[in-house]
Amino acid sequence: MTTDTPARLLQLLSLLQTPREWPGGELADRLGVSRRTVRRDVDRLRELGYPVQATRGADGGYRLVAGKAMPPLVLDDEEAVAIAVGLRAGAGHAIEGVDEAAVRALAKLEQVLPSRLRHRVSTLQAATTPLTLGDGPGIAPETLTVMASTVAGHERLRFAYRDKDGSASRRLTEPHRLVSTGRRWYLVAYDVDRADWRTFRVDRVSEPFATGVRFAPRELPTGSAAEYLRQSIHRRQETYAFEVRFAAPADQVAARVPAWLGVPEDDGTGGCVLRGTTGDPLEWLAVRLAMTDVEFAVRGPGGLVECVRRLGDRLTRAANAGPEGAEGAYVP
Repeated sequence: MTTDTPARLLQLLSLLQTPREWPGGELADRLGVSRRTVRRDVDRLRELGYPVQATRGADGGYRLVAGKAMPPLVLDDEEAVAIAVGLRAGAGHAIEGVDEAAVRALAKLEQVLPSRLRHRVSTLQAATTPLTLGDGPGIAPETLTVMASTVAGHERLRFAYRDKDGSASRRLTEPHRLVSTGRRWYLVAYDVDRADWRTFRVDRVSEPFATGVRFAPRELPTGSAAEYLRQSIHRRQETYAFEVRFAAPADQVAARVPAWLGVPEDDGTGGCVLRGTTGDPLEWLAVRLAMTDVEFAVRGPGGLVECVRRLGDRLTRAANAGPEGAEGAYVP
């Protein structure tokens, strides 16, 4: 019998979070208490915000249903490990749909995981490899979770940083927000030593360290971190507009191109047009368009047309190279 009421409530909550209806007698047997005690404990859970539904009758019982708010969850060891591994797998790459909220959830979960479970999570992740990754570079989940915790706690963050030209520096920052572009993670932060706002590519960050020093949040020059990042990227790199027509409906193409490239629009002829602006290399965009496995025609710019033509010629030569090799083809 469980005489410790808080422990008994946690045990009851763990049982109710299993998606089934529990007869009152079965709950009483599991907990080693009377049915009356079960009813009182259910009332306590309701007072804490857990939407426990009761059904009357000889076969009646209790089940946890969806409510208006998300109360705290109680997870067993296997569930906690499964969730942490899943969040880590997504957080390591800036995959669309796995944004800052997922990283915050991972940071909260790993903060309370017992050391034995953290070891299991790390071991399982190290022993597995996903078949597909995001388009962007991989990032250690620990880097993201440290950053997320300092953002949430308004805590100064120190780290080593490598610029695009390879030069290294040490940065002391007041982190404001993590932003995912769909390919990469960026940290928007106030650089204390340079007395100005900066954006940092997280895949270029190493040795992140939460200093423990709290700070009062500053106001961004723009309304949101996403807008500040967009303007920062636009200032640093040359961008170009492109237009591509696909011989497929917009919904089919939208499922095969990253959302940050743009939203395809049906053209009324059974196809669709994708218009967007990007600073990515033309060669990369040509390959990404070919990966859609949909017939397409580039309407501009001219440089992208030329890149697609060269890519097509190269792939044609590779496909036509027989066992002995075709003239002009590369033979390994």
